[in-house]
Amino acid sequence: MRRFCLWIAVLLNALVLLAALPAAAQAPTHIKAELIAESRSVAPGGTVTLAIRMTPQAGWHGYWLNPGDAGLGIELALEDARMKPLFSLGMLQYPVPQTLVVRGLMNHVYEAEYVVLVPLRVDARASGAFPLAFNARWLACTDKICVPESARLVLSPGITIKPATNPAEDRDMRFDGWRAALPAPLGTPATFAIDGNRLRIAVPLPASVAIDQPHLFVADEYQVKYAAPQRFLRDGNLLVVELERAKDAPPLAALGAVLRLAKGPDGLAITAAPGPVPAGGTPLSQGPSLGWLLLSALLGGLLLNVMPCVFPILSLKALSLARAGESETQARAEGLAYTAGVMLACLALGALLLALRAGGEQVGWAFQLQEPLVVAALLLLAVTITANLAGLFEFSVPGFASEGSPQGAFATGLLAAFVATPCTGPFMAAAMGAALLLPVAQAMALFAALGLGLALPFLALAFVPALRRRLPRPGAWMARFKLAMAVPMGLTALALIWLAWRVGGQWFVAALLFVAFGVLIQLTRIGLAQRLGRELGKWQWAAFIALGLLFCLLLPATINPPRQSESSILSAQPFSESALASGRASGKPVFLYFTADWCLTCKVNEAAAIEREETRAAFEKADVVVLRGDWTRRDPAITRFLTAQGAAGVPLYIWYPAGGGAGQQLPQVLTPALLAELATKTRTD
Repeated sequence: MRRFCLWIAVLLNALVLLAALPAAAQAPTHIKAELIAESRSVAPGGTVTLAIRMTPQAGWHGYWLNPGDAGLGIELALEDARMKPLFSLGMLQYPVPQTLVVRGLMNHVYEAEYVVLVPLRVDARASGAFPLAFNARWLACTDKICVPESARLVLSPGITIKPATNPAEDRDMRFDGWRAALPAPLGTPATFAIDGNRLRIAVPLPASVAIDQPHLFVADEYQVKYAAPQRFLRDGNLLVVELERAKDAPPLAALGAVLRLAKGPDGLAITAAPGPVPAGGTPLSQGPSLGWLLLSALLGGLLLNVMPCVFPILSLKALSLARAGESETQARAEGLAYTAGVMLACLALGALLLALRAGGEQVGWAFQLQEPLVVAALLLLAVTITANLAGLFEFSVPGFASEGSPQGAFATGLLAAFVATPCTGPFMAAAMGAALLLPVAQAMALFAALGLGLALPFLALAFVPALRRRLPRPGAWMARFKLAMAVPMGLTALALIWLAWRVGGQWFVAALLFVAFGVLIQLTRIGLAQRLGRELGKWQWAAFIALGLLFCLLLPATINPPRQSESSILSAQPFSESALASGRASGKPVFLYFTADWCLTCKVNEAAAIEREETRAAFEKADVVVLRGDWTRRDPAITRFLTAQGAAGVPLYIWYPAGGGAGQQLPQVLTPALLAELATKTRTD
């Protein structure tokens, strides 16, 4: 449909130009075309190479053989039909193109001078001198307008056909440089396989060949989604490329493509036939090594312990070791059980995330917090823990108040991981982003390292007696400390109420508060029965069951997420691929940031560095375009963009300098002056 609309637009433009300019072929063009012959003489039955040198004006571009989502390459034909029996044109040979995304459409273009070579074959019966003229057509575009252009290209004095010719006598030496810009043919054929909505190509390429920012340009139109992220993997001396197929792609018997090896003219011309393609491989990345990613995941998990919803659980569980006395066996058993619970929860969450992505779901880290019912379950859990810490009732499993046990420690580990892993903090971004691209075994190793980091403080207390001896001795103060820990957990419950409104709407929050209030009343009754030494009656258990049924039946029907988004003093526009392309095409600097209401790091950064008067003033002076991607609720477009940037979740901050330069990922923890300094530097430059 895009291509059809483009042709309609081109036709209308052509009609307007023809009406206004009868001599359109002679009109000035935005891309100047010149025809050059490598040699002026050729033997009968031989071939001479022609060059079409295209020189775009500033801001204009031409197109490759397959222009991508929109555009048109060069069309060349002999002007005199009587010459066709004597001369025939071969396939046009293009240099390696560039990628250009305009309003969400991926184009394969040339923004500077480029030369297209074309072989001209001469019939064996031909003889004499022939002045030759060709009609050429192409499309010249900027990021806002496209103009169909044409020219009459003349070879004067023409081509001389004679038997005893020596092409080296008058050969144009510039052709050596122009041929060097063409993609080199790959001597060994590649293979491809279609796997659902993916096209996978195995390219024989020695592992020693350096590759930096590769891109595969598919010559066959309508086969792939050009703007979709491309994935590159290494399997020994094979480079595996994974592309997303286009909807209703036609059958594919053979595949032609150009593999760009780096940001520049280096490329390989590939021909692929159906055949085996390795299922796995190591993702091609210039990023950190696996060892560094494992360390990042470990440190990221360690920092999760200071989150307000995790610290009360961890601190009280740590104090249970002090109550346990000097029993090394008991302390170590609790430490190992707690670690097992944490790591099991992290591995289960990671496996679910990878399985959903393998099934085609656009999800990322903390995807569970985009589901209203998961938020509801977390809120009821936070209310229950807050009530326990406040002393409304005693909850011996997982052992917050009484002497610990391995079973209680294991349950505590599950609980701590469940409430902590939705967060993304420093060190975690690279590790979790890589986990979405690495093979399953390596990805699961990263999730395990995250869990180990989260469990590490309690594990250290369990196995290092010197650390346990530094813990305060049991006493009456522990009851007061427990009560104090109810404050951050209660604040967590309040934050979850706000998040529930953001993901589920006001009626969802009202129904959830009704259920939470009922749970709180029942927990208070249970606590009263515990203090009086009574056992829970059947009616109390029935009340809990009724609340559970109410939770299952009432809440899903009330989900209606609000449409409004948060206001910003930066006048941020909602993120979309087209908005980003438009912002970059304007030549202004662009600040793109992704956030979510459940992301604590995001909110801290927004308060400390983004939503500041100093930042607003600097952005206004530098005329910065601000785009905001809200990932509070599931958004496949945002998830795809995050994945393409190597990020598993939020926050993500990208600065695009003025003039359309490459984007720069900023740190996940922003300093107050960072954005203002970037804007000021842009203005002075």
